[in-house]
Amino acid sequence: MHEETLADTDAVGRRAAQLVAEHARRAVEGRGRFLLATSGGTTPWRMLRLLAEEDVPWPRVHLFQVDERVAPDGHPDRNLTHLHESLLVHLPVPPAGIHTMPVDAPDLERAAAEYGAVLRDMGGDPPVLDLVHLGLGEDGHTASLLPGDAAAATARADVAATASYAGRRRLTLTVPMINRARAILWVVTGAAKGAALARLRRADRGIPAGRIRRHDATILNDAAVDLASLSH
Repeated sequence: MHEETLADTDAVGRRAAQLVAEHARRAVEGRGRFLLATSGGTTPWRMLRLLAEEDVPWPRVHLFQVDERVAPDGHPDRNLTHLHESLLVHLPVPPAGIHTMPVDAPDLERAAAEYGAVLRDMGGDPPVLDLVHLGLGEDGHTASLLPGDAAAATARADVAATASYAGRRRLTLTVPMINRARAILWVVTGAAKGAALARLRRADRGIPAGRIRRHDATILNDAAVDLASLSH
């Protein structure tokens, strides 16, 4: 696992945007398209805004969601809302595809299966994404793979529905789906995540984030969380 510690959240966001753009150019050059899955969060939204300024072959890029909350279209709880506001409205040309999780469906389990089919249509069987961008929660969750939730232990499905967490159910990519990606990019900022970052670094499988593979993975973190992690 490669790690970079940057000065602050702005520096992390900018470096993350640069790395995503580099992955995009290499994927398009080598395979003709780039399949990217993004997560939500304040620093990732900064990353996405900066990504709009990078040299990215958008007509060859397909965007997927790592996870999404069950909330009305346009609601601030939706990652899709921030994806539009941070990235899509700023692009010079639209991406080749924007594949949104169907969280408005009445049957979330069926919706998870449908999104799994979309992933297979685009990424093969089993599906492989070029890059999955992940965040890290203070409790060690990543995506919407939450401690104690059955979705975090799912071994066969590529997409799963979660139980309610912080008042909302979610759809999420699973550990096997994430681990199949060609590359993984972690964006971790804020001193409150120091303990979780320390556990991620030592691949502690007691947290969902610790079950994500380490090879072809990069952690970008700010100095504050790096310093906090050293005490754990």
